[in-house]
Amino acid sequence: MNKTIFITGASSGIGKATAKLFAAKGWQVIATMRKPENETELKQLANVTLLPLDVTNVEQIKDATQKALALGPVDVVFNNAGYTLLGALEATTDEQLVHQMETNFLGVVRVTQAFIPAFRARRAGLFITTSSSAGLMAFPVSSMYDASKWAIEGWSESLSFELSQFGISIKNIEPGLVATEIGEKSVITTHPEYEALAGKFFAAINNPASPVSTSEQIAEVVYGAATDGTDTLRYVCGEDAKALYAQRLAVGDEAFRKGIHQMIAGA
Repeated sequence: MNKTIFITGASSGIGKATAKLFAAKGWQVIATMRKPENETELKQLANVTLLPLDVTNVEQIKDATQKALALGPVDVVFNNAGYTLLGALEATTDEQLVHQMETNFLGVVRVTQAFIPAFRARRAGLFITTSSSAGLMAFPVSSMYDASKWAIEGWSESLSFELSQFGISIKNIEPGLVATEIGEKSVITTHPEYEALAGKFFAAINNPASPVSTSEQIAEVVYGAATDGTDTLRYVCGEDAKALYAQRLAVGDEAFRKGIHQMIAGA
C-alpha cells in the first residue's frame, strides 16, 4: 500500500522538490500552498493532490487537515512552510516580528497539533520539519529568524518525548544555505546604524566559494529521514552547515561566537 505525505509550503523550493521526489518514489502526496490555483507543475502529477493552506490561518489548518485525512491515512507530515526575515531588530516592525513567528514556529506547531489525534489513533506517524542550521547556531542580523528556528528545535525535542509512547516520531532537517531559498523567501529590513554589519554578514554568506545546497539535495535528505526507520531527531545537511556545526561542537559556544565576530570583522 502506498504511503502518503502531507507537505506545507509546496509551491517552491524545498517543498516543491520534496513533493516531486516523493511522487516519483510512488508516494501519495498532498501538497499544500497558499494559492494552489497558481501551481502548474505539481497538478500534472497523478499522485499529487493540491490543497490551499496558509499556515497562519488556524481555521484553514483545521480544514486542510480534515480534507487530507478524508482521503485516507497520512503517514508523514512535512512542515516546510516558512520564510527568512533578515535585518537588525531595531529596524523590524511588530507586525514583522509576529508574522515571522506565526509562520515559522506557530504554523508548525498548529499543523502538528491538528494531526496528532489521527497519528495517535493509528499508533504511527512521523512529523518532519524544515528547521535550519540557524536553529543550532545564531548569526548576525537574523535574530527573529534564528529565534523561530531555535524555538522549533526545543519544541521538537520536548514533543518527541510526549509522542514516542504512541509510536509517533519527530525529525528536523537543518540545512545551511539553499540556492533557491535565499532570495525568493527573504524579507530584509534596513537601518543606517546597522548597514555596515549587515553588509559584512551578507558578503560573507554570499561568497561564491561557499558551498550552497540545492532544493533537490535537501529533498533527498527529507526522503531519507522519512524512510530510514530510525528515531534520529536532527539531520544537519549541506556542506556549509555540517562544517560550521562540527566547528561549534569542537570549539564550544563562546569560541564559536568569537569566530563569528572575527568573520564579520574580516569580511
